[in-house]
Amino acid sequence: MSCRWFRPTHADFNCGARSGSGFNPFPYRPSLAKGARNPTPRERASQRMKLISGNSNLPLARAIADYLELPLTDTSVRRFADEEVFVEIHENVRGQDVFVVQPTNFPANDNLMELLIINDALRRASAKRITAVVPYFGYARQDRKPGPRTPISAKLVANLITTSGADRVLAIDLHAGQIQGFFDIPTDNLYAAPVMSADIQARFAGKNLMVVSPDVGGVVRARALAKRLDNAPLAIVDKRRERAGESEVMNIIGDVKGRFCILIDDIVDSAGTLCNAAAALKAAGAEGVVAYCTHGVLSGGAVARVDASELTELVITDSIQPTDAVNDSSKVRALTVAPLLGEAIKRIADESSVSSLFD
Repeated sequence: MSCRWFRPTHADFNCGARSGSGFNPFPYRPSLAKGARNPTPRERASQRMKLISGNSNLPLARAIADYLELPLTDTSVRRFADEEVFVEIHENVRGQDVFVVQPTNFPANDNLMELLIINDALRRASAKRITAVVPYFGYARQDRKPGPRTPISAKLVANLITTSGADRVLAIDLHAGQIQGFFDIPTDNLYAAPVMSADIQARFAGKNLMVVSPDVGGVVRARALAKRLDNAPLAIVDKRRERAGESEVMNIIGDVKGRFCILIDDIVDSAGTLCNAAAALKAAGAEGVVAYCTHGVLSGGAVARVDASELTELVITDSIQPTDAVNDSSKVRALTVAPLLGEAIKRIADESSVSSLFD
């Protein structure tokens, strides 16, 4: 007994269709129909990924969507009469790569619950992968036990995000590097330094720059920025905090006389540290003082404090949606991190490297 291999032709397959059997192994596909156009890059991206936003920073989510040429997925995030959060996703996300943009700034608990419930809704809707895009990670300052019988809330929040269904986390300038290790899922911690250094070089070219860390703990961050500014010299403000929300400038390590000082920090909350540091730098002979901070929490009367301070300008990013007080201030300005986040999202969706964004 012998076997004879043959290569079937279209005629072999279509004979059944011609004979009326109804068999057709080449069914009609609209994408191959005469006159059908190829999908645009925006349409192709929309077919494989979704971008969802909670209520905490919708303008940033829209800016990211514009960068990606991708529409925001139609989603309702609303409250019941008793303030419980309810989420409804109005588009199919089954098998999709979904990115949820939701910083967890004030009101931190409400915004965190929105993120968790959105993640849960996506998981139950069979999303292929859920990436929590958390530009500002709330509770990050509670990354260790400051005393006996106190929590490590940053770790708890990391556990909650993971348990809710997130497969990956994307953040910017986490308050402490070890927070990446709090997550049991891949976590990318982007840096706003490239955005800030580009702005500094554009606005203060020709100035006798000196990068200043407002405390000893921020020296690594300040050194990284100084390296981007042609290895600008570095100074440190040595301070002691008497009580929460207040700080006292004690000493400046480095000669700032005649220098244009760039204060760099990750979070500005009460702004007491920056304002006191600016006063000390000016008293030491600094030509001018500008502060760059990634996350503009700016609680209470912080903006008014900045307006009345020795600071020439406070530059933040839109990782937290700027308030009306920020927009009305003559001394506070916001840079956008939408292209930075959009590029990271694009690379994650394409399974390509994110590493170059850290350079």
